[in-house]
Amino acid sequence: MQEKKHIAILGSTGSIGTQALDVIRQQPDHFVVEVLTSNNNADLLIRQAITFHPNAVVIVDVSKLDYVRQELSAYPVKVYGGEQALAEIVEMDSIDLVLTALVGYAGLKPTLNAIRAGKHIALANKETLVVAGELVTSLAKEKAVNIYPVDSEHSAIFQCLAGEWHNPIEKIYLTASGGPFRGRDKNFLSSVKKEQALKHPNWDMGAKITIDSASLMNKGLEMIEAKWLFNLKPSQIDVIVHPQSIVHSIVQFQDGSMKAQMGLPDMKLPIQYALAYPQRLKSEFPRFDFINYPSLTFEKPDPESFRNLSLAIHAMEKGGNLPCIVNAANEIAVAAFLKDQIGFLEMSELIEECMNRISFLAHPGYEDYVQTDAETRKMALELIPV
Repeated sequence: MQEKKHIAILGSTGSIGTQALDVIRQQPDHFVVEVLTSNNNADLLIRQAITFHPNAVVIVDVSKLDYVRQELSAYPVKVYGGEQALAEIVEMDSIDLVLTALVGYAGLKPTLNAIRAGKHIALANKETLVVAGELVTSLAKEKAVNIYPVDSEHSAIFQCLAGEWHNPIEKIYLTASGGPFRGRDKNFLSSVKKEQALKHPNWDMGAKITIDSASLMNKGLEMIEAKWLFNLKPSQIDVIVHPQSIVHSIVQFQDGSMKAQMGLPDMKLPIQYALAYPQRLKSEFPRFDFINYPSLTFEKPDPESFRNLSLAIHAMEKGGNLPCIVNAANEIAVAAFLKDQIGFLEMSELIEECMNRISFLAHPGYEDYVQTDAETRKMALELIPV
């Protein structure tokens, strides 16, 4: 029997992290939880540690470190706190695979450290490749580290390419549900509230990614991620709106043939595929039935009404530190929208303003990304009306 994989889950208390633990719970013969981390959800982290018996846990919010230590004092679990501990824990010899399920820019440093330590990556944090795709992919190549995509769209492309690595890709199509505001115009979008934006029609996700889905920024970030994951030119990446969320993405080869990966909208399947690769483990996930979906439809996105998509495409085409600027400004914009500080369409205005004002660097290094991220966040916060 194959040895169990020892998994570190960065962001174990978030949407992807909790679903990954569900997968591991259902596959006890294949996976062991080695490390769990959380930003500030101490209570859930404690419950997870008691259930899954990891070697170590990290609570990034150091004000909760003593509390976590106290609650886990009766268990053989090492407890650490702070951002530095999060970045260093991935270097543990006992870890086979690091699932990066952190939200936003926070995923970059620990992912780079894990790659330097020779750990394979299951990547659910698209911002890592959006911000520093060239840096991450070249380091992974140098260290002979595999990056297994967890996003449903990139997992779909990855699955379609199995057995096809020697065949050039002509084009990929990333499918988008269209979110809760599909077909709506700017007039409607100008007055939407966060409660409406948080009601995704098909997927159960965290607040930030749900808002990104509603604004189509998520699809723009996924295009940038796909560029680096699959070594593509921007012209080879397209987006198509598919409201049923059954076709998760499509690869078109140079002979004109197309492959699509299909299934019900359930993140557990791409999570399990990334953790178990190259195996396909038997699962009890619900099965797709064509009879329940007599028609699958496809349509063009509307980048004029959903300007975040066109802003992200521009950043992908120009490259350099521009995707880093877009990502940082978007994180601030989404947080402000969720606090009712700005409107839905004003998120695009804030992002575009930052893109215009922050200095462009064609060939940034790691420290440049750090500085760009910090400068953009500062500017974006200053642009939010008091």
